[in-house]
Amino acid sequence: MKIGLEKLSPYEVASLRMLSAGVVLLPFVFKSFKLIPRNKIGIVLLSGFIGSFFPAYLFCIAETKLDSSLTGMLNSFTPLCAVVLGVLFFKLSTSYLKITGILIGLIGLFFLVSPKGSFHFQNASYVFLVILATILYAVNVNVVSRHMKGIYPIHIASLAFSLFIIPSLLVLNYHQFFSKPLLQTSYIKSVTASCFLGMVGTAFASVLFYDLVKRAGPLFAAMVTYGIPFIAVAWGFILGETVTGLEIFCLGIILFGVYLANKK
Repeated sequence: MKIGLEKLSPYEVASLRMLSAGVVLLPFVFKSFKLIPRNKIGIVLLSGFIGSFFPAYLFCIAETKLDSSLTGMLNSFTPLCAVVLGVLFFKLSTSYLKITGILIGLIGLFFLVSPKGSFHFQNASYVFLVILATILYAVNVNVVSRHMKGIYPIHIASLAFSLFIIPSLLVLNYHQFFSKPLLQTSYIKSVTASCFLGMVGTAFASVLFYDLVKRAGPLFAAMVTYGIPFIAVAWGFILGETVTGLEIFCLGIILFGVYLANKK
């Protein structure tokens, strides 16, 4: 997203992400349509919208005003939202140990937001966009766990994402994407990054995520969002950003929270 936003608008980055994800999974869609029960098609499409389509735009818009560290921290509200929504609406069983682990992980993420441990909401409306995306993620993980147990992950992802091709093209056309100098090196870089995000970080990753939900349940699957700060720190290091001792310490707190939340 960061590289894509260098030359493209958040709507264009998100649309390219959804478009490329739909195109790469298009070869599987016809078989998926045949194998998915007719009474499950609606819930599969709903899962695609709340689990990928809308969050993609919410995150890209938020990234224009928020630091990546803050966005990563807020994204990790997903496990807590998954537990709360699961208990309230999806009959999910939980325990004090799981909740304690999630809260400890959130504490680690809270202090990870900046090298000095300070926390500022300069752009509250953009913060709300990320929180809304985490709520949608949490709803989706519970929906997948409860209503799609008999459907293969590749079929869920291919049917859902193929639906995004047309609306993504419409959004790109509305923002006059195709009239931009796309052959310039800077544009090629941003377009390539956005499409790579769609093919690998959305299409391929979603198939793995749906499989994880089916194998390990919604809570454990939602816990993968605690891995985002680790990847963010690694990329920051590669891009020349400073990695502090406090950040390493906070990552240790996060790991401890993950351990408690999954302890039998």
